[in-house]
Amino acid sequence: MVLILATRNPDKIEEIQQIFQDSEAPLLSLFDFPQIGPVEETGKTLEENAVLKAKKVSRSIRKVALADDTGLEVEALQGRPGVHSARFAGPGASYEANRLKLLKSLQGVPEEKRGAVFRCIAALASPEGRIVTFEGVCRGRIGFEPKGEGGFGYDPLFIVEGIGKTFAEMTLEEKNQVSHRAKAMKKVMEYLKKKEFGDQLLENRE
Repeated sequence: MVLILATRNPDKIEEIQQIFQDSEAPLLSLFDFPQIGPVEETGKTLEENAVLKAKKVSRSIRKVALADDTGLEVEALQGRPGVHSARFAGPGASYEANRLKLLKSLQGVPEEKRGAVFRCIAALASPEGRIVTFEGVCRGRIGFEPKGEGGFGYDPLFIVEGIGKTFAEMTLEEKNQVSHRAKAMKKVMEYLKKKEFGDQLLENRE
């Protein structure tokens, strides 16, 4: 079965391809299907957005699609930016602009109150309309300044619990051992190994 990644984000594509490198399912992305336009992320939750993207792509090209939506939930900000993480500093905001807004929002907040969770929801959609979703979570805290040269998005600010390094200070292989996206995608792979996708509509699962 060929999987279509419902994204044109090259950073996300690189991560997911590395996670799936030992999988038997070939991966393509929306770069291979220029006829598919952007999906407006109008959902109020990560799950709603992931499902929106997966369903549109799957129906458009009649193949199984895999999408994800990811949010950074900061305790001191009552769970923000959450579902708005990619556009925290406004529509079309750069990674740097989002990081700067996050740091500004946390000015004066001490280390012990800078806890955060990275949450990823992955959604598989079949052309027949069947959907299954998976969640991956990584806990940590927000640093006082960016550290590291790797990763993307908030990676230079997110210090992983129990490791003490930001995602940006890790290699891609190291990040994919512990990250929220890797945890969700590995559940996708396990599901695909055990079951022919599309047999039935399943409930969300951890």
